[in-house]
Amino acid sequence: MTDTVLLSIDLPFCRRLGRGKVREIFALGDDLLLVASDRISAFDVVMHEGIPGKGRVLTETSAFWFQHLAEVCPNHLLSTDVDSWSDVPADYKPLLRGRTMRCRRCEPLPVEWVVRGYLTGSGWKDYQKDGAVSGVVLGKGLQHASELEPPILTPSTKAESGHDEPISFAQVVELVGERVASAARDAALRLYQRGRAYAKTRGIVIADTKFEFGLFDGEPMLIDECLTPDSSRFWPADEVRPGGNPTSFDKQYLRDWLSQTGWNKTPPPPHLPTDVVAKTAQTYRDIQRRLTGRATA
Repeated sequence: MTDTVLLSIDLPFCRRLGRGKVREIFALGDDLLLVASDRISAFDVVMHEGIPGKGRVLTETSAFWFQHLAEVCPNHLLSTDVDSWSDVPADYKPLLRGRTMRCRRCEPLPVEWVVRGYLTGSGWKDYQKDGAVSGVVLGKGLQHASELEPPILTPSTKAESGHDEPISFAQVVELVGERVASAARDAALRLYQRGRAYAKTRGIVIADTKFEFGLFDGEPMLIDECLTPDSSRFWPADEVRPGGNPTSFDKQYLRDWLSQTGWNKTPPPPHLPTDVVAKTAQTYRDIQRRLTGRATA
């Protein structure tokens, strides 16, 4: 894998529509180009340093899941074959290759659809306080890494900057309407359950994840990314037990390191040592290989 890190992207032949924590969004004709940089965020703050190869891992992992889960819910992916796009200048194809998805244009919904299948992270902290996660009351006596069956939906706001905030499903209905809210909720749960079942065949547990949806012809469509180490917590299946603390194949390693520094989780973040960058990059490559059987070169 190359050590080159891509932190910003400019495409003069496209119209820039937005810049997220990780992705750059451009309009190209009637389509969108979602270009994944190597930026990484933790606690909703973008780090100074990038992670080598991360954008390609995210793009290739998302493309795998979009194809695998297409029968569960329609998604926005049209193509990742940059070399076949005649409207992209040849000089820019090496930059975009492997980190770009060409997508349908949708109207994004202002909600992140967080599905939890195991008790961990902020959900575990909430449960310890009052026995509930984002207002969803759970049974007594659960421990860290206890399985939640059935999985639960704990939606949140989708902040352009700063921290996302948990909201109730009733608030989701107020934001997007009952029909769309119910359809997206059901799709998120089905996507998680199908993805979880496949991941278990690869020896991986998906502890939780978040999905985003947009409206296409008035119907919810899966957009953004899907079951990547940026949007999900992955654990080795053989380490998962109630009360345990499984190894994380995602950016939990980075979160843990940042927490140990005493950083207050507001900008600016601390600088990342080279070994933390390298370990994070290796973790991303490992989960891609374990889930898809392929590794980014």
